[in-house]
Amino acid sequence: QVQLVESGGGPVQEGGSLRLSCAASPSRSIHIRCMAWFRQGPGKEREGVACISFRGNINYADSVKGRFTISEDNAQNNVYLEMKNLTVDDSAMYYCAVAEFLCGSGYPPVVKDFPYWGQGTQVTVSS
Repeated sequence: QVQLVESGGGPVQEGGSLRLSCAASPSRSIHIRCMAWFRQGPGKEREGVACISFRGNINYADSVKGRFTISEDNAQNNVYLEMKNLTVDDSAMYYCAVAEFLCGSGYPPVVKDFPYWGQGTQVTVSS
C-alpha cells in the first residue's frame, strides 16, 4: 500500500500561482516509478494533469503546458506541481497518484493506470 498526502491548495486570484506538494509513503513491496497529478472540477470527470517518471520523463495535459511544472524528489518520494497564471478553469480538487509502471511515454496520465491515490487538495481560482 501507499499513503499519499497532498498539501498546498487554497484560494487564489486569477493570474496567481500555487505550489502543490505530495508526500508518498510506500510499503516495502511497492516500487514507485511514476508520480502524477490529476484534477476533478465540479461536474467533470477526473483528468490527468501531469506525470513524471523516476527517470525524469514528463508529460503534461495540453491545457496546462507552459503554465504548470511537475517535479519530484525521488529520495523522499515527494512530487510537486508548480502552477502559474491560474485561471478559473483550473479550479478543481487536485489529486496526487502513483504507480509502479514507467510513465512519461508521450501522453498525460490516465486515471485507470494509477492504483494509489491521495485524498486531494482543493484549488479555487477566483476572477
